[in-house]
Amino acid sequence: MQQLIKDLIEKKYLITPNIIDAFVSIDRIDFVPENLKNQAYYDIPLPIGYGQTISQPRTVAFMLELLKPTEGDIILDIGSGSGWQSSLLAHIDGDSGKVFAIEIVSELSEFGQNNSKKYKFNNLKFIVGDGSRGLEKEAPFDKIIIAASAFKKIPEELYKQLKIGGRLVTPVDNSIWLVIKRSNDKLEKQEFPGFVFVPLIEREE
Repeated sequence: MQQLIKDLIEKKYLITPNIIDAFVSIDRIDFVPENLKNQAYYDIPLPIGYGQTISQPRTVAFMLELLKPTEGDIILDIGSGSGWQSSLLAHIDGDSGKVFAIEIVSELSEFGQNNSKKYKFNNLKFIVGDGSRGLEKEAPFDKIIIAASAFKKIPEELYKQLKIGGRLVTPVDNSIWLVIKRSNDKLEKQEFPGFVFVPLIEREE
């Protein structure tokens, strides 16, 4: 893991001290299926079942750097999968914050929760549900991050669940988008193309 982190720092995917500390403290190998643990420190996505993956480390690092999580944030992590990104966020967030990790596949939610238990977080809650609609009962959020490609257009519902000044980071097709909510009427958007994501599973009506 140390070599992987060193490479991500050298290539400028990891920059911010609290995010680097999370990568050092939360070992990816604890979130990879047993039969793939020998590949845990490769900079590649790995399958975790149900058509989903634990994301490529450089992609996770890039998205977290855009998200800029800080201690005390209320964060919504949509498509929590293996629980690795959720645990990275919980480590950064500290006891004064809260991370809500929502996953529509109950077996994956259980997998992620069991993985995260190795770190004994008190600020991380796993929820089985359709994250494409956010989590209105816990809103507003300081930060929202989506792990899989779900949308051609980001739902207005997610913007409404974001605090003024809040940041949302999501894949759309093969780009990553950063959205900053400047006011209830103004959203600042920036696109970063050149990524590949599995689709977010949504519950059918």
